[in-house]
Formats: sequence, structure tokens, C-alpha cells
Amino acid sequence: MDNLLFAFLLTLFAGLSTGIGSLIAFFTKKSNPKFLSLALGFSGGVMIYVSMVEIFPGAIESLTGTLGEVRGNWAAVISFFAGMALIGIIDRLIPESQNPHEMHTVEEIYEDNPEDTHHIEQIEMREEAEKRNKLMRTGLFTALAIAIHNFPEGLATFIAALNDPQVAIPIAVAIAIHNIPEGIAVSVPIYYATGSRKKALLYSFLSGLSEPLGGVIGYLILRPFINDTLLGIVFALVAGIMVFISLDELLPSAREYGEHHLSIYGMVAGMIVMAISLLLVI
Repeated sequence: MDNLLFAFLLTLFAGLSTGIGSLIAFFTKKSNPKFLSLALGFSGGVMIYVSMVEIFPGAIESLTGTLGEVRGNWAAVISFFAGMALIGIIDRLIPESQNPHEMHTVEEIYEDNPEDTHHIEQIEMREEAEKRNKLMRTGLFTALAIAIHNFPEGLATFIAALNDPQVAIPIAVAIAIHNIPEGIAVSVPIYYATGSRKKALLYSFLSGLSEPLGGVIGYLILRPFINDTLLGIVFALVAGIMVFISLDELLPSAREYGEHHLSIYGMVAGMIVMAISLLLVI
């Protein structure tokens, strides 16, 4: 029982560290698009680096260890692009009028009477509402990706803590460090979309709660079926989802809401922070 409690608390600590990153929403101003551009670029860099340097290689290692070199690599690659296809299909199923990736001009919206000056204020309000909706969906998609990402991480941390607490502690610390900037990826767009710090903090914490949830479910239900092959496939899927989210939502949004170079600088900074965090926990 003591081991179970320790495993749960360790996994909870790792997951809820997303809330630490979300606290940055309390120190931002809604009228600062340059900060938003940097933060979204930073978040994209974090997710790309973590996916390609840590998660996907881990998936390859797990799958090649159980399926062999050739079959394992093929399984990892197929799972990676399957993750991209999954989130891409979800994106395509969203109606175009509500899809943040489908751009609409003012002329298109009011093409039936484009010269009516009485609609100017309505047009401006519509544009602002569309921007807020786009940011909100970006934050929610990112929260979903991070939640999916945290679920198998929580399972891995929980099981490791049961088997060897000394091994689990550095794993949990590494995951916690990663989750701090990931919390930014969720909270900043939601804060800018709603103006609510409480909502930004709430969604960030909720995305982190999937970490202990994954641990508990893994122990109570999935443990008899969990093996390296299944975990490898899940991690490859998650890596594909996170890369797609970064390239399709975070980085384009960062560029739109600020200067092109700011989004790139933010992305590079996110990669540097993740690289340093990995080096510090080796």
C-alpha cells in the first residue's frame, strides 16, 4: 500500500507540473501579441523536440527490442504517421466555419452586401471572435495532445515506481520539467482567447491530470496486457500527434500573431530548454 501511494503521488507531481507553466498566464497582458508569438513558438519547439528526440526514439527502442530491428522500425514509423493521420482526420471533420486552419476573409463573410457601412462594426467583432475561437481551439487541441502524451507517461512512471522507486524518481523529475513548458502550450492560447486566468490554469491542470489517471488505469486494468510493444506503439502515435499539432497549429498561430522571426526564435528557445532539461536529468 505504501508503494502504491508513493507511485500515485510521484505520478501526480509529474502531471500537475503543467500548472506551474500555466501560471505564466497570470503575468501576461492580453494586448501583447509579441509575447503570444514567442510563447506559441516556444511551445511548438518544446513539443517537436520532445517528440523527435525523446518519445519517438523511445518508441523505436521498445518496438525493436520486442519485434526485431526491421519489424520494430516499421511499426514505429507506421504508428508515428498513424498519429499524424488521426489528428489530421479529426481536424478535417471540423466544419470549415469553425476550423481554425480555414481562413475566411471579410469579403467572403459579407459578400452579399460588401459596401454596407453599417456592418463595419459587426465585421470587426466577427474577426475578433474568430481569432479568439482559433486560439481557444489551439489550446484545446494542445491540451488533448498533451493529455494523450501524459497518459502513457503516467503509466510508465507509476509502474516504474512500483518496481524500483530509485529509478522512478529521476523519470518523474524529467517528466515534470517537460510538463512545465507544456503547460504554457495549453494556458497561453486559452488565456488570450478567453481573458480568463482561471480557465487557463484549469485546462492546464486538467491536461496534467491524465498523468496520474494513466498510472491508476494502467495498474488496475491494463497491467496484465501492457508490454513493450504496446507502449512503443502508443508513444510513436503520441509523437506523431504532437508534431502535427506543432506544425499545423502552434507555429502557424505564432507567425500570425507576431513577426515571423519571433515565432522562430521562440521555437528555437523551446528546443534549447528541452535539450538542457534532458541533459540535467541524465
